[in-house]
Amino acid sequence: MAVMPERVQALVVGAGVVGVAVARALARAGREVVLIERERGMGQHGSSRNSEVVHAGLYYPPGSLKARLCVEGRHALARYCASRGVGYRPIGKLVVATDEAQRATLAALRARAHDNGVDDLRPLDAHDITAIEPRVVAVAGLWSPSTAIVDSEGLLRALWSEAHDLGASLALATPLESDVPREDGNDVHAGSTTVRCQLLVNAAGLGATAVAQSIAGLSPDHIPTSHLLKGSYFSVAGRPALSHLVYPVPDTHSLGIHVTLDIGGGVRLGPDQQWVDHIDYTVDPGRARHFAQAAARYWPQVDVSMLQPAYAGIRAKIVGPGQPAADFRIDGPRDHGIPGLCNLFGIESPGLTSSIAIADEVLRRLGIDPAGAGSAR
Repeated sequence: MAVMPERVQALVVGAGVVGVAVARALARAGREVVLIERERGMGQHGSSRNSEVVHAGLYYPPGSLKARLCVEGRHALARYCASRGVGYRPIGKLVVATDEAQRATLAALRARAHDNGVDDLRPLDAHDITAIEPRVVAVAGLWSPSTAIVDSEGLLRALWSEAHDLGASLALATPLESDVPREDGNDVHAGSTTVRCQLLVNAAGLGATAVAQSIAGLSPDHIPTSHLLKGSYFSVAGRPALSHLVYPVPDTHSLGIHVTLDIGGGVRLGPDQQWVDHIDYTVDPGRARHFAQAAARYWPQVDVSMLQPAYAGIRAKIVGPGQPAADFRIDGPRDHGIPGLCNLFGIESPGLTSSIAIADEVLRRLGIDPAGAGSAR
């Protein structure tokens, strides 16, 4: 853990994968960077409690930040993992319709993906699906060869190793208590230290709203309400039965309980959705039956006896139950009027996929050209 300096050019709050990617990008741009984290380790929340899927860009509204940064981030992430030896496998994804009524949704999904620059989707009939995944039963589907899985822990380590080599320092167990913007920077009280910084990036994930509320002079109009959406995962016992990611056709509010694989070949089901009022990562074993019933619509062999509680994550939502999905919020000085400040809100999926692209976008919002730091990539 670093000793906090009295002055630093850039202070980043939150040592999840997005915060670490931002610290790396700032360091590559020649800024002196300190990364602070309230927990005793990096990536303790969403960065280590997700599906580890690298999304192609199928689901997000064309023109949205999620759509653009997902596609840009997926390409950047593939290049980065190859250059740094991080586990990355483009195993592909099946999106499957289990009844005829879902064919229209598949068609709309393909059109949306095309508008987002995803041009490698292939429509499938039932026989095609069986050829790719013999255990999956569906009437139609889409094949996304660009969808991948990544070693999220290895990615976090690689990003931080590079940032550290470029001079960035890390202070763990150091929550941001308050920030007072000044004409020549920000006076940030973190832990037992006050630091003057020119640039302040709030990448605190689940804590981003609380961090924003501690910034003096930031209007409540620029701070969204935080909501917590819990998603649990169950592992599938025995030898892996599937070789690819399998997703049901999405509905209005969810991608559905899907099959994911980890780098080691383990198979998981999840996540589900539970709105909660506090952070709790306990997995209720009683939910296994719901998971089995959902997955059995396209994977008939799955049975509740095969499922074991794995882990849970909490998504950083800025909309509540029944509301349409929100876009990423990356608020720079032009949005809120405070020089040198960038707030990130609602960085849920595809945040992992988009992490390198999000970091570049943060630099742009702060008036820094990320291309001046060289290729990430």
